[in-house]
Amino acid sequence: MQYGFYEVITLIGALCFFLYGMRVMSDALLELAGSRLRSILASATVNRFVALFTGFFITAAVQSSSATTLMVISFVNANLLTLTESIGIIMGANIGTTVTAWLISILGFKVKISVLALPLVGAGFLMTLAKPAKTKAWGNFIVGFALLFLGLQYLKEAVPDISSNPDILSFLSEYASMGYASVILFLVIGTLLTLVVQSSSASMALTLLMCYQGWISFEMAVAMVVGGNLGTTITAMLAAIVANFQAKRAAMAHLLFNAVGAIWILIVFYPAVKLVDAVMQNIYGQSPLHQTAAVPIALSLFHTGFNLLNAFLLIGFSSQLVTLVEKLVPATPPQEPEIDSPKFLNRQALQYPETGLKALLDESMQLLEKPAYKVLTHGLWVHREELENQRPLIRLLENSSAMTIDIDNVYNQRIKSINNHIIAFAAELQHQCNLSLEQQQQVQKILIANRQLVRAIKETKSLHKNLHLYMDSNNETIQHEYNLLRKRILKVVRQIQRLSHADDPQPALQMIKRHAKKAEKLDVLVTGRVNELIRAKKLSPSMATSLINDSFTAQKITLRLAEIAKILYSLPADHSIPVEELVVSEY
Repeated sequence: MQYGFYEVITLIGALCFFLYGMRVMSDALLELAGSRLRSILASATVNRFVALFTGFFITAAVQSSSATTLMVISFVNANLLTLTESIGIIMGANIGTTVTAWLISILGFKVKISVLALPLVGAGFLMTLAKPAKTKAWGNFIVGFALLFLGLQYLKEAVPDISSNPDILSFLSEYASMGYASVILFLVIGTLLTLVVQSSSASMALTLLMCYQGWISFEMAVAMVVGGNLGTTITAMLAAIVANFQAKRAAMAHLLFNAVGAIWILIVFYPAVKLVDAVMQNIYGQSPLHQTAAVPIALSLFHTGFNLLNAFLLIGFSSQLVTLVEKLVPATPPQEPEIDSPKFLNRQALQYPETGLKALLDESMQLLEKPAYKVLTHGLWVHREELENQRPLIRLLENSSAMTIDIDNVYNQRIKSINNHIIAFAAELQHQCNLSLEQQQQVQKILIANRQLVRAIKETKSLHKNLHLYMDSNNETIQHEYNLLRKRILKVVRQIQRLSHADDPQPALQMIKRHAKKAEKLDVLVTGRVNELIRAKKLSPSMATSLINDSFTAQKITLRLAEIAKILYSLPADHSIPVEELVVSEY
């Protein structure tokens, strides 16, 4: 039998055709339902069984365990998923990827789907010419679906007929009859094959084809399937290289989960093969050990059974797996970042709208809770540690002493630079990712919150200047009035600090709302309080003028902080804040 260079490149071309069809179909499915599926993925709960079914559902829908795993790695990196949640989802993804094997086994080997392939390509192409994006995506899905099975047909034709040319496999017979050594060898081959084609589904299709055409025995095909499970973990490991330690842990958990599965199935390898053989003989009356027609279904049955059993055996040990992974991948101690360098904004976060929004929100919270918090406390003559205790504010303020802070320097070095990065990141996120209307509104709200914060910082500067002028005065009335202003602002600042550690933000948000309501009466000119103090000769005209201006400033700062907290700590759970309301409420 002649099988030269032309035949080899034909086989490679058929494989690439198959992979291209799978890629087009998977990308179209992600475009059709990607945002919804990512939202489901991002909201997976700590319930490990819910996480498992989430992983299964998403992988079965997008026909790619690699796509699911990469999303998991990105979401863990962005703190959208915990390590425990990610393990459950990865377990489910391993089960979900077996759906592709069944699809190929039933339609690729049992049904002549290739007969309809070209008409499907034509119909799909016409749909891609339509204007609606959803219709285009469905067209791409149909084209990808047709190319997938057309590629499979070309693969079947490109593989040489072994039955009429048994001598071509003479070299394989030396490696297929070494007992467990052969099993391990073909497991390694399956791992490398999956690593090369970067798709466990493609590797499964090739394994099915080689076994169906008689290239390898059913036992060796089973070993390759187990190896394919290991090979698919490499993609996640590579993606995690540039991620944080939590994402590296998720990738390591994926590797360990599949490795443990490979170890126990190797221990019971031959009994497992005999069990699949017995099930096939009882149901179909055919043995995959002797009849190639039974191979596709039998291999798919093993693939699904193995991954199901592996998931349900190990899901009870999720906490132990988390502990092991945490020991293998130790936490990277957070280095003190450069003050003017963003902590959460990076190129990887721009991969998905959900991770980009999370990074934008986290960076804005960091800006509020670190440099802005310092300006607000020190600018009002209070140490941060003192504000965080339970001591009544009025007593704290009465005993406070003058504090000097260069607000301009803090703003330029620690706030302005980060805010510039936030604005640039938001623009890139909206340009690069296909954001929904709701997500676009979330970005706008976050930017409004940061603009409010910048204004609050600048207003604190003018208040801080007059504190030095009047808090050292002998006039107790002006001291008391300025303490009232400080108290009202710092009550909101204290609640924001508590928000940063709260599991449930609602109590603190309700408290901030009440403080904001009271702040509406801070303006001494509107309330008429300044007139009373002047008539009682408790304030000089210059003191009254400063108090009029600073009371209005304190009111603006308090309301701005309340609005900032309402936006940042309600997203993404609460989308009910109209953008128009935020714009109107800016002073």
